[in-house]
Amino acid sequence: MSELFGTLPDGTEVHRWTLERAGTRVRVLSYGGIVQSAEVPDRDGRTADVVLGFAGLDGYLENPGPYFGALVGRYANRIAHARFPLDGVTYALEPNNAPNSLHGGTRGFDKRVWEAAAVEHGVRLSRVSPHGEEGFPGRLAVAVTYTLDEAGALHISYEAVTDAPTVVNLTNHSYFNLAGSGHAGGHELRIAASRYTPVDADLIPTGVPADVSGTRFDFRTARKTGSGYDHNLVLDKGVTETPVEIAELYDPASGRTLTVATTEPGVQLYTAEHLTGPFAPGDGVALETQHFPDSPNRPDFPSTRLDPGGAYRSATVYGFGVRD
Repeated sequence: MSELFGTLPDGTEVHRWTLERAGTRVRVLSYGGIVQSAEVPDRDGRTADVVLGFAGLDGYLENPGPYFGALVGRYANRIAHARFPLDGVTYALEPNNAPNSLHGGTRGFDKRVWEAAAVEHGVRLSRVSPHGEEGFPGRLAVAVTYTLDEAGALHISYEAVTDAPTVVNLTNHSYFNLAGSGHAGGHELRIAASRYTPVDADLIPTGVPADVSGTRFDFRTARKTGSGYDHNLVLDKGVTETPVEIAELYDPASGRTLTVATTEPGVQLYTAEHLTGPFAPGDGVALETQHFPDSPNRPDFPSTRLDPGGAYRSATVYGFGVRD
């Protein structure tokens, strides 16, 4: 089901799609592919929205920096010094997170209006990113499908093809608060990752992935998230053809749980210390499934290259549940 959600300053209409199944209600916007809300019950059957977002379009337009619930691309996370080499050519990007490029540039996928079409139990968003958009090479045709399965889990499936060699790394940037409000630092988190990528002051990886043992990045056994994280964890499973469960977030107060399964080799854990406006620092936890930061400049990392004739495919599943 879709409805008019608002109108951009240039007159472009933005629509909202409501997906509902098995006690889960998710709302997705055609602007930025934003997951506006995800309403799920707690252990006592009381429903709350567990995704940070805004009631109206103006909230997203006035607060673009945190990427609330957005579809991020062409390249999720950072590319060092806003440039990368490909087949002997160095491509210059927008240094919107100076000196680096972040989440696709100043007007990435999160700030575009997507074509939307109904699919069974969901919605399919699509657009063509022209050659040179935000500095990236190649005409990239992208489709992202949001569906709810029979258990009420949210599946996000990404596809892309190109007419010239390029790089692609897509994710969803939802902030989860399983209590429905307040600070999320008391949530408990488990991630199947034995390594992480150490970073410099600009959050660019500095070398080879490091062992999490004895560090604050060890979430192999569930513990409170705490604060101060904006780091890529290297998933033990690597790249997979189908989504494999890699994380669980749990709120002891409400009993709500969130499981994350993905095909991706990494997940960016961000505890939202930079939130402003109607939300306070630490009010949400982002678990951004992805390839690693700065991969186009790091041939030792899993490749984000996409060539003509090939296809980019990625999938992540957010499953909602409760514990007694």
